[in-house]
Amino acid sequence: MPRPPKRRTVDSLPRHDYFKPPGVPLTELEELRLSVDELEAIRLKDREGFNHETCAERMQVSRPTFHRVLASAHRKVAEALTEGKAIRIEGGRFRLRGGYLCRRCGQMVRENGSSGLICPKCGSEDMVQPASRRRRRRRRRGDSGGRG
Repeated sequence: MPRPPKRRTVDSLPRHDYFKPPGVPLTELEELRLSVDELEAIRLKDREGFNHETCAERMQVSRPTFHRVLASAHRKVAEALTEGKAIRIEGGRFRLRGGYLCRRCGQMVRENGSSGLICPKCGSEDMVQPASRRRRRRRRRGDSGGRG
């Protein structure tokens, strides 16, 4: 049985989650799904200009994994541009760098400075760091989490 894919680290959630050709009603368009981690790979490599090694380090994955994510993203964007398809940005296996999870609605949220943690989606203040980050911090302090 293969192990589950590792979560990729992204710096922020996209401000816009949908792109489509202008002048064509959405009901007439075929849609492609671009994951948040694929968008992050495009941002780091093509917009920020980092090399593959730096991008992989920023996303906390191996270079071959980064290359596969980027290649998949490039294929999807090229198909959407050449064939006039819409792109929906959603999902993927990722974690937000410095982010928190709203317990009420599941939205990933960043700390808002002095205003604290308030979910922009539902207004809840019930936030928690994702479990994988808490476990890693506990291990760094020497606590094995009750094992061994």
